[in-house]
Amino acid sequence: MGKMLYSATMSLDGFITGRGGDMSWLTAYLGPNPEVNTVIGEIGALLVGNRTFGGDDPHKGTASEGKPFGGGWDGPQFVLTHHAPSTPVPGVTFVGDLDSGVAAATAAAGDRYVNILGADVAQQCLEAGVLDEIFVCIAPVLLGDGVRLFHRPGGDNVKLERLSLTSAPLATNLWFRVVR
Repeated sequence: MGKMLYSATMSLDGFITGRGGDMSWLTAYLGPNPEVNTVIGEIGALLVGNRTFGGDDPHKGTASEGKPFGGGWDGPQFVLTHHAPSTPVPGVTFVGDLDSGVAAATAAAGDRYVNILGADVAQQCLEAGVLDEIFVCIAPVLLGDGVRLFHRPGGDNVKLERLSLTSAPLATNLWFRVVR
């Protein structure tokens, strides 16, 4: 069975979105990154938070808008929400709870990664003990406000083991395994 991977690009001060969910800041840091290409090639399914699914897109106004990884990936998507739209969305399954979403996404992914998109879903997966790895690209910018990579006030320490540290022209990549 595949692993659950949370991937995101964050600012040096720990934010994955700007104020109000703004993702336009990310546009300047989308560029060649061999490690990101490797990750994308190993994804079998996406588990996406509803806020992320319906949120701002760094590819807004381009042909890549609305496509996972700017069109660099195609496959089954599972969106965690309590309010599924009445009109079906091709390639997207809406699930009402974390357990169902994880089960459906892991079944669809097979021996590949389930890539988690969205800080809240990643937090839920961490708390449920199903998050296996974290891949984060650190962009050289300070946003000052927004959604944090993880927000765990009063939370316990979570031990991580670094799997890799690589550099790309526009980011520094860190890949960790969650130690259980």
